Amino acid sequence: MNLTVDTTWWTRYRSGSGNPDFGDTFPPAVPGLVQGQFPGIPRTNDDLTPPDHLQAIANTAGFHFATIEQGGNSLYPSLAQRVTHTEVLRILLSIGPTETMHFQTWQDKAGNAPPLTDPTNGLVFPDLNSPPFDTEEFQTNLIMPEPTIFLNRKFPVCSIIRPTETEEPRWAHSTS
Repeated sequence: MNLTVDTTWWTRYRSGSGNPDFGDTFPPAVPGLVQGQFPGIPRTNDDLTPPDHLQAIANTAGFHFATIEQGGNSLYPSLAQRVTHTEVLRILLSIGPTETMHFQTWQDKAGNAPPLTDPTNGLVFPDLNSPPFDTEEFQTNLIMPEPTIFLNRKFPVCSIIRPTETEEPRWAHSTS
């Protein structure tokens, strides 16, 4: 009913040069969603109009679902690095891919969010096909993470789940 949604996953998974495991940070795709609390479902019949308000609720829900799923996307690989019991590892390795499929679906749906300004609260959903999102990395129909740095900045980029680091590595910021 009252969501504050972090949409930095949109830019993080589309970055070809950044990875939170290396301390990189990313701007939100929808800055307004992190600055307030917004409905992700209609609360009463009054939320059914005007049309841009109802669409803003749907857009909020789409970004919220993807935000939740991207958390699972990183959670299961991070937990798998810490377990010692084979059965627990099997569980984590079985659930993780399903979370990734959920994330792929919801990030694709979030990419379909039409640009608008909610006339009831001023929440702005930007055009995700216009600057700064008008590059190949930010295509709205991407469902795979863009290749980026992994393990060491000297290695070739690859498409990965991010973040997965469970603690700050000693070499993360090394230039040697």
